[in-house]
Amino acid sequence: MNIVVTGASKGLGLAIADKFADDRQGHTLLLCARNEQRLHLATTYMQARYPRARILARACDMSKKEAVLQFADWILHKVDKTDIVVNNAGQFVPGSVHNEPDGALEQMINTNLYSAYHLTRALLPGMMAAKEGHIFNMCSIASLQAYPNGGAYSISKFALMGFSKNLREELKQYNIKVTAVYPGATMTDSWSGSGVDPQRIMKVSDVANMIYTASFLSPQACVEEILLRPQLGDL
Repeated sequence: MNIVVTGASKGLGLAIADKFADDRQGHTLLLCARNEQRLHLATTYMQARYPRARILARACDMSKKEAVLQFADWILHKVDKTDIVVNNAGQFVPGSVHNEPDGALEQMINTNLYSAYHLTRALLPGMMAAKEGHIFNMCSIASLQAYPNGGAYSISKFALMGFSKNLREELKQYNIKVTAVYPGATMTDSWSGSGVDPQRIMKVSDVANMIYTASFLSPQACVEEILLRPQLGDL
């Protein structure tokens, strides 16, 4: 299968890419991240560990429409069709609506919503023609419940949830699955230096394992939502 993962150089994106690469079927992974050096290190590491996989990567700032479309065009020149798209690229900037920096909402919408919107639109024609495929949108607990200091981030994730729900209804007739993923607190860079005990929150592999499993169900089944929280609840 041909699997696209955005924001794949670290955190959840890297864990998801690693999970699909570690498959004896030898999938082709098409990855992107903003930091070219970190992306190169990640892909070199995975290719050495998983020689059966074909791992291709391109640096891309997913907050910029032109860059997203160039990434999509690169994908379409590398593979004949796209089987799985994981819209994981995102950014978290804390703040409240009344005091967050000017431009925070635009920044969050560009990175957390438009990146998924533009990439999906560019790849959908091929998936619709093949009448198969699976799109995962990395939403958040913040898509379901507003919280203090969530601000523009939460607004953008609510919007991504709406995008996911619309896609799900639109693509049923094309046999394309859509899954919205709502992770709670997960050990990524966002929690670095927070002082929170790593045992209190989820591992990135927990989320990756759920996405991987959901992607291999029968054609008759679609996991519409994946909701994961730490065992002791949200922080």
